[in-house]
Amino acid sequence: MQMDIKEIMKKLPHRYPFLLVDKITEMDSESITGIKNVTMNEPFFQGHFPDYPVMPGVLIIEAMAQVAGIHTISTAENVPDNVLFFFMGVDGVKFRKQVVPGDQLVMKITVLKKKRDLVKAKGEAYVDGVLACEGELTAIMRGSE
Repeated sequence: MQMDIKEIMKKLPHRYPFLLVDKITEMDSESITGIKNVTMNEPFFQGHFPDYPVMPGVLIIEAMAQVAGIHTISTAENVPDNVLFFFMGVDGVKFRKQVVPGDQLVMKITVLKKKRDLVKAKGEAYVDGVLACEGELTAIMRGSE
């Protein structure tokens, strides 16, 4: 299953500058792969080492969480339209390669545990086949008010 940006925007409430997923290339019941094209036009590059632009690690984690959220929303039953995901924990995160403008971040998410409104997933982000970031993400799904 694939999704373009229009379909992603129907699933996630995030918008510019915090929508960090451009495309979903694969998805099954236990995993999902998403793409983030990193360009110099990203607003965070203006202040995050402007002479040596590097994507902030927390935004790589956020991008992986958004991909995990798309998977959870897409595979869960009876999900309300006003659903939001909130981090409960981030464990074992390691940054292994800097992500810079021109890179394509390929995020592979594998569901480790799912209980009603709680999801725990392993996230891996790659650039040119090289692991750039990895960690475990735990989030809870709640309806907005």
